[in-house]
Amino acid sequence: MTATVSRLHRIVRALARRYPNEVDPTDELHRSLAFLDSDLRADTVVRAGYVAAVPTALLALCAFLVGLPALPAAASVPAAAGVGLGATHVIHRFPVAAATLRRTRALGDAPGLVARAALRLRLEATPERAAVFAARTGRGPLARSLGAHADRTRSGPTAGFDAFTAEWRPWFPALERSVALLSAAVEAPAEEHDAALDLALETVLDGARTEMAEFAGAVRGPASGIYAFGVLLPLALVGVLPAARAGGVTVPASVFVVLYDVALPAGLIGAGAWLLLRRPIALAPPRVTAAHPDVPSGPTRALAAAAAGAASGFLLGTAVASWAAPIGALGAGVGAALAVHYRPMAAVQGSVTETEAGLADATAVVGRRVGAGESVESAIGSAAAATTGRTSELFESASGIQRRLRVDVYRAFLGEHGALRHLPSRRARATASLLAVAAEEGSPAGDTLTRLADHLTELRRVESEARRELAAITGTLSHTAALFGPLVGGATVAMATQMAASGATNAESASLAGSAAPGAATLSPPTLGTAVGLYVLALAAILTTVATGLDRGLDRTLVGYRVGLALLAATATYLVAFLGASMLF
Repeated sequence: MTATVSRLHRIVRALARRYPNEVDPTDELHRSLAFLDSDLRADTVVRAGYVAAVPTALLALCAFLVGLPALPAAASVPAAAGVGLGATHVIHRFPVAAATLRRTRALGDAPGLVARAALRLRLEATPERAAVFAARTGRGPLARSLGAHADRTRSGPTAGFDAFTAEWRPWFPALERSVALLSAAVEAPAEEHDAALDLALETVLDGARTEMAEFAGAVRGPASGIYAFGVLLPLALVGVLPAARAGGVTVPASVFVVLYDVALPAGLIGAGAWLLLRRPIALAPPRVTAAHPDVPSGPTRALAAAAAGAASGFLLGTAVASWAAPIGALGAGVGAALAVHYRPMAAVQGSVTETEAGLADATAVVGRRVGAGESVESAIGSAAAATTGRTSELFESASGIQRRLRVDVYRAFLGEHGALRHLPSRRARATASLLAVAAEEGSPAGDTLTRLADHLTELRRVESEARRELAAITGTLSHTAALFGPLVGGATVAMATQMAASGATNAESASLAGSAAPGAATLSPPTLGTAVGLYVLALAAILTTVATGLDRGLDRTLVGYRVGLALLAATATYLVAFLGASMLF
């Protein structure tokens, strides 16, 4: 990934050197590049965008003149110019979009960060230690931002909290209110201290609920528009082609292919990006890379799956129709490669989810035992016996490491040989860190651990509510991508093909969509089936990516794995639907 970014940076700099004039970048672009920790300058990006417009417009003009001979030259020039300007806009806005998506993912950690700070303040009402603990036990831009502000103002009364919330206020106002309540709790009387900390966590959780509920309400209309104008209408128009032929309407093959395989997918990508960039926070899963020990190294498995999938898809397509073999090979080959490559990473994420599901119960057991006078070290073994599944295995492993290696709680969980060394769970690591602090505090920490269990339960409830708010939208997009769209597409192509064949005459057989214009290629059944098949595969990839992004953020593992499965399902559904409908019509 780093090598790819470096190559892109070199290309951007090479383009920028060819623009001699001064430019005036926006403050938003400056902020976005700084947030992304990019070594590119804002003026370099702006210059590169202006230069890229010229070759992009020339390439588009050549494509229009060669691929769309039916399009008048007078229309090709402004269309190519529009494509060039679009390339400039994409380059200028891409860093802003990338920063927005990264910030959205980062804000998903806000409730957890506030919970960790609040729990540390229960043990010791010292803002400096609470800020450092919350930053050290977290990962991502939010935790790093708090850590940086805490380091700069370590001697101040608010330990960097004020500067931290000022930085993030425009994107998540509830975080500022919540952190202000944390600071106020430090000065509150002893009898009000715990209630003030509870209110701080409730404030950030309510803010997350409100943001997601408002987003779910606002996104329903645009998502329905994507469904209607990106899926239903284009597929319905395919079925109208035989009627258009009878009315003498000309639809050249090049125009149809460009519309369905270039323009419509580009429009869907733009609409999907617009939706994703308006998501307020993303409760994303942990990132898992190929460096994880449970992930096989090398591309061998993915390449073998791609070859097997392509061969299977080619054979299935050949059995359906001659034009269907490339569609089957492409969809099944790419889908199998993605599914096999990302499956181990998705399995690791599943292990994290299963472990986190039982953290609240295990922590509650430890809290009750510690409150009754038992040591944290002993209570960890009791928690292993009282829970099941991955959580029980985690605590049992930590308890065994303590006994065998004679190490403390922190090293048992987070040390070089700790139970969490291969589990990329921010929540589990934060819980283990607090258990280590509780081991030093002794019995008084029992109530704090019990509160931690309540907080973990509440955090999971907020995540579930947020996903439920969007479930209807994401479910519709996912099912459309993998099943409904390919089903309708295959059946519609079969119906259009059979109607054209059954009603063919000298006037009607000039083109599937009518008499072709002079010099224009006719839209034959193979061309129609291939063009719609490529559109169906594009739908599977684009809509699945949008649905996953709305549900869990644009996590590479989830997107890759779900897109792979969607491509496999869409390929099979499209070909089987075409075959079945051909037998009926």
